[in-house]
Amino acid sequence: MTTYTYLNKKMLKAMLIVCIVLCGSLASLAQNNKPAILSALFNINFSKAPGFLWTYSLQNAPGPVYVKAPVFEIDNRKIECNVKNFKPHAYKKLGNGTTEQTFVGTVSADTSLQLLITFRWASTNPVVRFKYILQSDKTHLLTKKTGKDNLKYFTASFAANAATTEIRLSDFDEKVHANHISQTPLDERYFENEETVMGPILVSGNEKQTILMAYEHGSQYPDKFVEFQLNKNHDVTVAAFKGNYVDNQPLDALHPYETIWLELAAVKGNADAMASQYRSFVLKYLSAQSESRKPYIFYNTWGRQERTKWAGGKYLTSMNLATTLQEIEVAHQMGIEVYVIDAGWFLKTGDWQVNTAFFPDTLKQVKALLNKYQMKLGLWFNPLAASISSDMLKNNRANLLTLNGVADTPAPIWETEESVKLSLVSPYWEDFADKLISLSKELGVTYFKWDAVGQYGGNNAGLFNGTEKNSLQERTESYAFQLPIYMSKVVDKLCKTCPESIVDFDITEEGRSVGLSFLSSGKYFTINNGPYFHNFDLAPVWKSPLPDSNANIFVHPGPARGWFTRAVLVNDKWIPSILFLTHYQSDGLPNSQLINIASLILGQNGIWGDILKTSPEGVQLFQNILNKYKIVRDDITVSDPVQAGSPGRSPEVYEKINVANGKGAVVVFANMPGTYTYITKNKVAKSNWHTSGVEVTFDAKGRAIVTMNFKESSAKILFFGVE
Repeated sequence: MTTYTYLNKKMLKAMLIVCIVLCGSLASLAQNNKPAILSALFNINFSKAPGFLWTYSLQNAPGPVYVKAPVFEIDNRKIECNVKNFKPHAYKKLGNGTTEQTFVGTVSADTSLQLLITFRWASTNPVVRFKYILQSDKTHLLTKKTGKDNLKYFTASFAANAATTEIRLSDFDEKVHANHISQTPLDERYFENEETVMGPILVSGNEKQTILMAYEHGSQYPDKFVEFQLNKNHDVTVAAFKGNYVDNQPLDALHPYETIWLELAAVKGNADAMASQYRSFVLKYLSAQSESRKPYIFYNTWGRQERTKWAGGKYLTSMNLATTLQEIEVAHQMGIEVYVIDAGWFLKTGDWQVNTAFFPDTLKQVKALLNKYQMKLGLWFNPLAASISSDMLKNNRANLLTLNGVADTPAPIWETEESVKLSLVSPYWEDFADKLISLSKELGVTYFKWDAVGQYGGNNAGLFNGTEKNSLQERTESYAFQLPIYMSKVVDKLCKTCPESIVDFDITEEGRSVGLSFLSSGKYFTINNGPYFHNFDLAPVWKSPLPDSNANIFVHPGPARGWFTRAVLVNDKWIPSILFLTHYQSDGLPNSQLINIASLILGQNGIWGDILKTSPEGVQLFQNILNKYKIVRDDITVSDPVQAGSPGRSPEVYEKINVANGKGAVVVFANMPGTYTYITKNKVAKSNWHTSGVEVTFDAKGRAIVTMNFKESSAKILFFGVE
């Protein structure tokens, strides 16, 4: 009888809700609640509407976004984790201007389960990050009754008449040999056929309002671990696809399940308005590591090392104290701020001790000279590698990375001792983080370049990615899913102790984890030399038609390199270009130098090659322009991009003007001689500096009318807000 009465109450309540929906007052149900989170831009309420866990409401906007609870498969049962009453659990202010608030409640469907939800937000931005933790005081198992992940992170609804776009970050373009953003429209046929897409960002809206859903993970498209499930009724679910957990994974007091970070936002306006707000979110609020967002100018030694190799030497021939000190002197004169010693500075991977055969004083003179010029020291690392005689390997033999029961064959790392791989998805991750912390304290390293981390390669049993009871495939997918998570854990631990640290993950090859996860902790090293000869069917893989057998194409001065390296500036609409370090060359003729400077100041900010071969006039050119760039680089960094023309076209225009003060830059490239005119979209500061062959006037609305004369393939640079 009790159950019958309860069901009838539920039916009556459901009928009441239907009536309310018909009256358009579901919103009033949420509005009657005191907001759990109240910001200048939005409210978050815990919903009283059946089937919904919480709502996100823009201030003074019609209708909230209703969010359904996460759904887990627990003990072979689907559990929708609705909670009747959330209570505040923890609150704190974070260093990047964001607030964190955690709430906890008992799951209605199983009172042995508790659900924690943590929100992070900034008062000046509409994007809210959130994650769930599911825990229990009893013994449960996360299961896969059908053999597949069965986990729905959250569901929200898109309007039927809205334009929906999937935004992917990890499309590897073989033409430029780099990852870049792709925006794919998803019209009604995708919802009618209940298609699934990878993202990790999905936006939907019209000219009045746009909604964004996103998740923080990373992988190479189309190798998805998390997906957006599109439904006929325009519900969209962020759900696990593979590797998010293993079958029979414990869920108890000692083993809570913590989800990846998820994101939700709404803006008044169209997708361009959302892109502007999201770009600002990634720049200022996604990561607590603010150093990774600053527009420092980097120099990396690898370009010089490659040239030495292809000239008949070895990669490490020029790895010595004298060359390094000479380069620092020139780098300082040019205006470089971070000097990065690439692969080979170390004696052994894993232990990461300075090779005293190259640097007898363990980099003391190097650091002293950098300190003199207020420059930062950067070093190269392979996070997985440990030399066969290293103490790190001796202490982590249980964490050796194996695939199908077989460990890597020991192999030299760039002409250093043979090494094998350790698993970051194991207790080793903390040893590696501790090693970076000690190097920061002992050597003064603040920039850490990570390389050679492929997403796949391990399926050990007994580490963090499953047991012998889980299949090889399941353990493989679990390792690959957790790898970017543990990479971020390393960075976060390092930066908590050493807040000036920057970690840069090299994604110059396919098969590496690219997404929002690592950007929550660090940045990406996206292009060095660009494509290889074999990318264009000019030679077999890793072969070259050149006498020196260099497989790289664009290693020489000239305009061609920039056509490929600037291609990733398409990312700048959604993800700031400062997070995609790309390197340009400093030697060559003055016109080539100008093209390279004009390219790097758009946010890619990297220099390599062989700076000791840069002429004194070239050094002076870099110094003069980069000194002016530094006056407005913060304005350039925060500015939404305006682009006309694509790399290789004439003209190819980039406008980066801070709308708050009119300061920033306009950069124009052209390959065909002639006169070109460009009118800025934004009002600009009247004070300006520009390279030769440029005239600037202003229209009645304060926009710049720029007239440029090109005599050859070249670049023009204009800084506004600079005398």
